[in-house]
Parts: sequence; structure tokens; C-alpha cells
Amino acid sequence: MTTTATHLRTIALHWTDLHDAAGQPTQIGAFGLGLRGYLARLDAADVEQLEYEAHQAAHLRSLERDPIQLGTRPVPVRLHILDTMRAIEAALVQCADDIAAAAQRAPVPMPAARKVNGSTYRSLREARIAHEDRQRRTQLALADQRDPKRWRYTGRRTAPHAALWLLARVERAAGPCRRITDVEEQRIGTVAAGAADRIERALDIASQKRTLEQPHHCGGVIDVHGGEGRTPVAHCTGCGVIWTEQGAAA
Repeated sequence: MTTTATHLRTIALHWTDLHDAAGQPTQIGAFGLGLRGYLARLDAADVEQLEYEAHQAAHLRSLERDPIQLGTRPVPVRLHILDTMRAIEAALVQCADDIAAAAQRAPVPMPAARKVNGSTYRSLREARIAHEDRQRRTQLALADQRDPKRWRYTGRRTAPHAALWLLARVERAAGPCRRITDVEEQRIGTVAAGAADRIERALDIASQKRTLEQPHHCGGVIDVHGGEGRTPVAHCTGCGVIWTEQGAAA
């Protein structure tokens, strides 16, 4: 079973991949990054055309590597990736805000300034001790306010930072927070699972399987597997023929 911690790590680890994917053109069948597009093509095309399309794709890739095609060209922005990133970041940051508001301890207050005069302390030694104590308490208060384990409502409010902060709460790591409740952990789990699922679907890295409605000419059912970094593969359960982007493999 996939845990909340795994979902939160997935978000933190793949956030850079989302940034990269936002500025890249759509790839078809590129090591698991285009399974949805590949499936859409399979639905629209006859199975016998797959080998022809594979040769066409290879020809287009050879043209892209042609020196004549080299040069500085604008990179199209993939708006659906940007929309996914905005939605995920908003959900995670809001979740961290809510958990911090309930579970995070308030910072240690700064010591009040105290005017030192002859009538306040009975001796210079007593005044020095009070001054040193106030300095120590000031340093402790500043250190607590600047604790990197403390969630902040301004500044660094990104999806990966929120994911890692929530991961620390789920794993009961040390920090200026009480132990989260079961209800709070369930809230984090729901948000994390939804965010991780959106990332995997946006990058097309989740393991997927789909059965095509159109049967093979032998009468068998065609299953398509892909995702998780694998090139999409179509397999006929009747005659056993396997198709990849290079055509029929067996």
C-alpha cells in the first residue's frame, strides 16, 4: 500500500520534473512520458498502421537531428502542466497553513526591555546577571523564531517545502510542533495522495494498463502497458503479437 510519506516524497522529488516538463513540447512514447498520447493514437488508428507510424516517427526524429534544423527556437509552454503545479502548490501550502495553525507552537516571546537604574538592582553584580540573563533569553527567542523546522506564513511557501514539512509531521520528526492527531494525519494523506496522483498523471509516470475497444484481426484483445519510465507496449492476448514504437516485435 502506498503511504502518505511516499506520496509526499513523490511530490518533493518530481517537482523539478514538472518545471522541466512545463517548458517541453509534448512527447509521444518517450520512455513512459507519453502513454496517454500513445493510447489516443491507438484508439484512432487501425492496428496494422502501427508499424507505418513507427517508421514515420523515426523519420521525423531524424529530421530533428538534422543540422539544418538546429538553431534557437522558442520552447512552447505546456499550460496544463503549469495549471497542475499551481493547483498542487495551493493545496499543499493551504494544508500546511492549517496544520501549523493547529499544531505548531507559538514562538518563544522576546524578553521585555527593562530599564536599569540604581533603584532596580541592589548591586552592579545583580545588574550584570540580569543583563546576561536577558541576552540569553533573547538569543533563545531569536533561535526559536528562526528555527528552519518552523512553518512560516510568508517567504518560502513552495510545494516541495510544504511537502517536506508535512512529511516531518507525519513521521513525528522533532520540531516546534505537537504530535498531529489522526484526523490531521488523514487530512495530510488525502491532500498528498491527490497531489501525487496529479503529478504522476501530468508526467505520465504512473504504471497504466488499458484494453483497446477494437480487437485484433485474429479476434484477440489488445492490452497496452506503459508508464513508470517504460516505453508503451501493445500486446495481443490472442496471437501474442507485441507492438512497440518500432513496430511488431513478436
